[in-house]
Amino acid sequence: MFQRPVLVLAIVLTFCAALGLVACQSKDGSSEVSAAAVPAARVATAQRGDISHLLTVAGQFQPYQTVDVHPKVSGYMVRINVDIGDIVHAGQVLAVLEIPELKAQLQETAFQLEQSKEEIVRAQHDIARAEATHAALHAAAVRLTQAAKERPGLIAQQELDDAQARDLSSEAQVDAAKSAMAAAKQHAGAALSDNQRVQALQDYTKVTAPLPGVVIWRYADTGALIQGGTSSNQDLPIVRLSQSMLLRLRIPVPEDDVKYVHVGDLLTVRVDAINRSFTGKIVRFTREVNFETRTMESEVDVENKDLSISPGMYANTALRLAHVENAVTIPVEAISLRGQQAQVHVLDSANRVHIRNIEIGLEGSRLAEVIKGLDAGEKVIVGGQEKYAENEAVSPQLMSTPASETVQESGGMIDLKAEDTRATENRGGQK
Repeated sequence: MFQRPVLVLAIVLTFCAALGLVACQSKDGSSEVSAAAVPAARVATAQRGDISHLLTVAGQFQPYQTVDVHPKVSGYMVRINVDIGDIVHAGQVLAVLEIPELKAQLQETAFQLEQSKEEIVRAQHDIARAEATHAALHAAAVRLTQAAKERPGLIAQQELDDAQARDLSSEAQVDAAKSAMAAAKQHAGAALSDNQRVQALQDYTKVTAPLPGVVIWRYADTGALIQGGTSSNQDLPIVRLSQSMLLRLRIPVPEDDVKYVHVGDLLTVRVDAINRSFTGKIVRFTREVNFETRTMESEVDVENKDLSISPGMYANTALRLAHVENAVTIPVEAISLRGQQAQVHVLDSANRVHIRNIEIGLEGSRLAEVIKGLDAGEKVIVGGQEKYAENEAVSPQLMSTPASETVQESGGMIDLKAEDTRATENRGGQK
């Protein structure tokens, strides 16, 4: 009688245990399904770093100035003091010409100048004599006039008139002597100018260097008849002078990079021919893009007092075009565009996605500067942003990305070893 309730109770307990087991299994399965439903996402951390654009381009050294030295006058070459390769300073006598007729002209003008000086001395004496005569005659006329006033009728009127006439005549003689002095001074000035003109022509027989530099070519020899530089027959100069103590390094900047070039920009210069490197500074540029090469010539002034750099040598340069420091940087792949608006998918502390508008600054090949909309330390999704929705939970997979980047743009470099190799091969092929 008691066995049946016991059997029923056992059946009930077994059924409850089975239900509990099924419930537990269902709960564990739901957890596994939920974990599998959270998508994974590659993320990177916004960091602070630098982004630079570096242009590497070959430049060529040119003399700061090149001058063909002509004589002012024509004459025979008596002596030439310099030859190719000589270093000269400004004002140094390069050559001496001989012009015989100039000597006679110079002596003639010197005589005329001395003569005009003598005329001035003679005019001074004439003025002094005229003034003395006038003073005596004027005093006599004054005395006669006073005596006639004190004692009327004592002096005849004719005598008074003669005294006054002599007084006025002597005064006119003084004025004439002064006019002669002025004419003598003008004549002396003309003589002096003529003498200076001929003396200048005589001085031009010594041809001097207009600037410090190096004689890079010589066109005349001793005894040659040299034509003056003002003649219309375009004769050759005496020498060609190159100002090589100061050089111009000319750099062709590609058209796309012209907007980054400014006066004062620093660049690194490497002269492989003499194994020398230094830092230069942009001092000028043409502000015009060449139609054929699509480049703008920019120049760096280079001191070359030891003449170790020869004009015509090449140099490889590295010019920093654009640069930002301590900026917030993220991978370029983390940026998506919605129309013209740049966006990033940012993760919050609960790893949920939030789409945020940002402002982009300088871009490199791998990194971009974020000007506004993102702080350093925040995490952003890299790649496949279209797969993630707003407020969606993701499983982040953190990537290791650099904070800084230097982008190199090549405008053409010179490899001297490669040039020498090609030249050797060409000579070998000609043989």
